[in-house]
Amino acid sequence: MIAITGGGTGGHLAIAKALAQELHKRQIPCIYIGSLMGQDKMWFEHSDLFSAVYFLDSTGVVNKRGLAKLTALYRIYKAMRECRRIFARHNVRAVISVGGFSAAGASLATLGSTIKLFIHEQNAISGALNKILSPFATQVFGSFAFPSKNFYRCDYPVRAEFFAKARTRTEIRTILFLGGSQGARAINDLAIALAPSLLERGYRVIHQCGARDEERVREFYAHSGILERVELFAFSPTLIEFLSQSDVCISRAGAGSVWENCANGLPCFFIPYPFAAKDHQYYNALEFANANLAQVCRESSVDSEQILEFLDTLAPRITQVSQTLQGKISPHGAEIIISRILGETT
Repeated sequence: MIAITGGGTGGHLAIAKALAQELHKRQIPCIYIGSLMGQDKMWFEHSDLFSAVYFLDSTGVVNKRGLAKLTALYRIYKAMRECRRIFARHNVRAVISVGGFSAAGASLATLGSTIKLFIHEQNAISGALNKILSPFATQVFGSFAFPSKNFYRCDYPVRAEFFAKARTRTEIRTILFLGGSQGARAINDLAIALAPSLLERGYRVIHQCGARDEERVREFYAHSGILERVELFAFSPTLIEFLSQSDVCISRAGAGSVWENCANGLPCFFIPYPFAAKDHQYYNALEFANANLAQVCRESSVDSEQILEFLDTLAPRITQVSQTLQGKISPHGAEIIISRILGETT
């Protein structure tokens, strides 16, 4: 039996789902161990990908102090003990950690046992838990380069629909402002500032603003007389449809987003979340900016003129950028990871 652990955020959970789908396709049973906190239950409580699912009382430790940190550590210790019982119950022989605080209990429970630990590091900068546990892992997988003897660089496990809906962009007609499931006020402000001039230029504007800021954004567009001309929505479970319709995306730079857009052939202007742990979103975006496949700008210094200049500069070379993005990633990330794990455990 294989256990998949980790989560908290959609980025971690999307990887867990992709790996579970690959195991399911091979008819290899697996279980999931997550947390009561975060989005874990929402994703997997009723999933048919797993033989069993467990949600433990654990929470993050980073950025906590004093009694709160001690309480978080004690919860992880209790989760670790519970995970050892779960491992015995299911005869677990390998644990795949996709990161996040949800992974702490099960990952730590492998130490001192015969159970092999495999880690997927999704970002360009390693998370705190992964950094601690990487020396003990049989293998660490990732799509950004890491100086580690047990590191294996592989394609990011992006869901098949992003490849299926991919296309080569040949001109800029549609601009997508994408703030993620929670929205991003800085990106919303940019969209508000830019939408009138983008519409004047003949561009179509799609704006995903998040539920918390929807009323403010909607009121601005209505007051400006352009509400009917902007495709505004809080969030959509079929976001891939909007991605596939777009020619340029202005977004944050979470690992899942940058690689999903890459798989789809969608050029991006990245505005990293400034409070991401260890500034990892900036370094995720830098992978593409250094290859001249995207532009990245700090939230504190971005303005409308930079976006317009980016569009003007991108337009003559958008076909080449879109094709190169699609060639940067293959749809076999999850397949490769699972094959290497099975090779180490059989």
